[in-house]
Amino acid sequence: MTYFFETYGCQMNIAESAAAEQKFIERGWTRAEDAELTDLVIINTCSVRATAENRIFGRLGWYAGLKALRACKPDAKNKSLEKAAAYVKDGVPKPIKVAVMGCMAERLLKSLKRDYPVVDYVVGTYAKQHLDDLIDDIENEFGVAHKAVNVNKRDGIITEDPVYAFAPISAEQGAFSTYVPIMNGCNNFCTYCIVPYVRGREVSRPVDEILAELDELNKRGVREIMLLGQNVNSYHGKMSVADTSEKIVGFPELLQIVSDHLRETKSTIEWVRFDSSHPKDLSDELIAVIAKNDCICKGIHLAVQHGSDRILKAMNRHYTKADYLALVDRIRAAIPNVSMTTDIMLGFPGETEGDVEEVLDLMQKVQFESAFMYYFNPREGTPAASMANQVPLAEKKRRLQKIIDTQLEITQKEMARHVGVTEKVLVERQSRDNADEVLAKTDRDERIAFKGDKSLIGQFVTVHFDSMNGNTFRGTLC
Repeated sequence: MTYFFETYGCQMNIAESAAAEQKFIERGWTRAEDAELTDLVIINTCSVRATAENRIFGRLGWYAGLKALRACKPDAKNKSLEKAAAYVKDGVPKPIKVAVMGCMAERLLKSLKRDYPVVDYVVGTYAKQHLDDLIDDIENEFGVAHKAVNVNKRDGIITEDPVYAFAPISAEQGAFSTYVPIMNGCNNFCTYCIVPYVRGREVSRPVDEILAELDELNKRGVREIMLLGQNVNSYHGKMSVADTSEKIVGFPELLQIVSDHLRETKSTIEWVRFDSSHPKDLSDELIAVIAKNDCICKGIHLAVQHGSDRILKAMNRHYTKADYLALVDRIRAAIPNVSMTTDIMLGFPGETEGDVEEVLDLMQKVQFESAFMYYFNPREGTPAASMANQVPLAEKKRRLQKIIDTQLEITQKEMARHVGVTEKVLVERQSRDNADEVLAKTDRDERIAFKGDKSLIGQFVTVHFDSMNGNTFRGTLC
């Protein structure tokens, strides 16, 4: 039998899709080359913004059409479904099952199947470890299309309270760069964010499990990892000690343990990244650990979200503009070659032109190398969605464009500082524009294109940075 994953949203979703895929591989299933020809599609969803969910709703409509065609229904349309039409041209129905997992599945657990009958299975946040049950249902054709597969909502099959479970490994087959989830959930409750409601409270993965995954990745020849969590800086995981007892390890200590372990085991993993970081939890101890370990990449993504103290307070971010700028100063003093990137939200309820100027001032002071910039998108169930003085959409877009234009100028200036240097890079893939070129990234997460054979993919090489082309460097292999 065949499966096909569609994954939307954050890096954690990508890691969880890769972990879920292992279940199907272990059961002898194979990955379909095309969604039109699969036996089962698994849509891993995101709820961070309404636009993300609207995209999924559109995909469910498309799958409803595909499902009708695969069932050989008389009124089924085959427009834009040529592969599926050819698949059932003999008139024999070839059913397809649709499963929805992830944050949107958790948020709409009770209503998704009712509103979208195309969905056969709903897999909530805490139920991914029970995918074997879903596979059993499909393989044995039990006809359980009306079940929501969730730890605490599975019609009496499993009734314990929901507990998030980390997969033993989250790497795709053959991957040389992969994610390693270390914690899940969030306790911060930023007023605009739905993550605590769909991911739950913070849960940290035990240190021993993390190290065991690193050892398996070493066997697979992985070159780079990213430690993942909704807020990695608040990691507090258990670690076994010599006398068979346990102690609690914070993120700085974990990062040092990981660095030491990779060195002591002579691991193929040479680069370690982490995401996401909350400014209120990034300690001086963590800065020192990053500074002294060569394997820890020197690109730090530190989401500021805004530059106005009034708006930061309304967002429940627990720091001020001055706090953030002081933190950046400490980071740059300890790590001179660091690259700082961020997230910025414009158009939060009650925001004024003066608040926007505070954002622009912060951007000029920090000089971010890049930023993910977006406007406030109300999420049902969060405090900010019902706040007074909502900013009109047209005004949000105007303000957003203002900061985008500013960041583009800063990015070009920051990138120009690196032209002429020679650095170690990790080759990621063949260039889409030129088959004779490859694309690589630096430890600061910058991209560079240069002439090179595709055999270099997954390897570390040294490259001279010759020039810039938009947001990508051009270089020469040394």
